[in-house]
Amino acid sequence: MASSLLAVSLLTPPLSFSSKTHLPLLLRPPLLSTTIRIQGPRRTISSSFLLHAKNDESPADPPDRILSAACYLYPFLDGVQYGRYILTQFPVFQLVLQPLFPAIRLFRSSPLNPFLLFLTLYFAVVRNPSRFSRYVRFNTMQAIVLDVLLIFPDLIERTFNPKGGIGLDALQSLDSTVFLFLLVSLMYGSTSCILGQVPRLPIVADAADRQVM
Repeated sequence: MASSLLAVSLLTPPLSFSSKTHLPLLLRPPLLSTTIRIQGPRRTISSSFLLHAKNDESPADPPDRILSAACYLYPFLDGVQYGRYILTQFPVFQLVLQPLFPAIRLFRSSPLNPFLLFLTLYFAVVRNPSRFSRYVRFNTMQAIVLDVLLIFPDLIERTFNPKGGIGLDALQSLDSTVFLFLLVSLMYGSTSCILGQVPRLPIVADAADRQVM
């Protein structure tokens, strides 16, 4: 018995409490495994929660869709005069726009109507997040930015105002291009809004995003 105890004592190194690392080393593995078991579910839950929050986007309501679609009439009505050349050359466009003739006449009945409508859309809709959803305000802002861009072709026309020759041909091409762009923007923007989608017009979508919080 004594020899066996002596053999065990010789094979087993004595415990030394002079070093400060032995006791924490004995306790570290269970603490580490416990931490892993606790943090693992937390990370999984937080990741799934963020993913769910990101994908939880409700579609636009029918009133929001109709209001957003109607906003794209504003830049088209304000720039319909750019289609004077193309409407003369291609009467088929007059048939397409015939349902909009009453709105065009009402919009252009007073020179103050474009400015008053701009103020109404910007301050009553875009800057009113408590009453209108971001979907409505974003589409309204896109229509406003598109209308503001009409300043540039108007400035070019007033500056040069050619009476004939190549200058007049270039002006007709510019006006027709602007009119077609406004018509396509109206059709694309309104149709997308009716379907509940988010239309993103080139050039103006990023500017609208910066203005709508």
